[in-house]
Amino acid sequence: MPLRELADPDHLPALDRRYVLDRPAIGLGAADPPPRILLLYGSLRERSFSRLCVEEAARLLQLFGCETRIFDPSTLPLPDQVAGDDHPAVHELRKLSMWSEGQVWCSPERHGQITGVMKTQIDHLPLNMGGMRPTQGRTLAVMQVSAGSQSFNSVNTLRVLGRWMRMVTIPNQSSVAKAFQEFDDAGRMKPSAYYDRIVDVMEELVRFTVLLRTHAAQLVDRFSERREAGVPIDLAVDLSAIAIAIATAPANG
Repeated sequence: MPLRELADPDHLPALDRRYVLDRPAIGLGAADPPPRILLLYGSLRERSFSRLCVEEAARLLQLFGCETRIFDPSTLPLPDQVAGDDHPAVHELRKLSMWSEGQVWCSPERHGQITGVMKTQIDHLPLNMGGMRPTQGRTLAVMQVSAGSQSFNSVNTLRVLGRWMRMVTIPNQSSVAKAFQEFDDAGRMKPSAYYDRIVDVMEELVRFTVLLRTHAAQLVDRFSERREAGVPIDLAVDLSAIAIAIATAPANG
């Protein structure tokens, strides 16, 4: 199974717990069952900083009450390389996307853009898969790591892709400059403003995911898809039609 095992999930050396909200989404909606978050990264290097960032994000998300899965793209074929996309890693990625309520995408910036590894994962997620939609309506947080000075090329591209995949991309984002300086020998992120921003982004992702989870079906309900599926509106249960009828009804007496 192409999943990364998360080492030391409860060890957060860079986090100042004096300021932590263990449940940042409290009061915004039902937190049970735990929000399900899929995390994708964009490098196959042994010391992949996008993977290390994703792992730090996953630890924070678990602290905030989420269930996380980190997909390992190392065995993923290129799009159209395998006939009918019939490959175990493709099946697993799509299954995980269907499982998720929210996602985190983190890509290195290479030649001023996201990596091919990152794009390949997104390209394997169809908008429509047998009547199911693996990304539509899910929340999304975007992050990037850079070898040099801070840049936002990758997160900007990931935002475009998130909108294209019909995801609710949250306002906050993370961009870690000179990432090779931000991690210790054990692969753990050092305390810094960059780490604090990742905490901010994960808090916001949890809030948006919990806030939207009870409204997801309505937010992605589209006229064009109802028409294509041949599903007419039942006026007896259409709340918008009922509300309009009440508002326009003549007053008694």
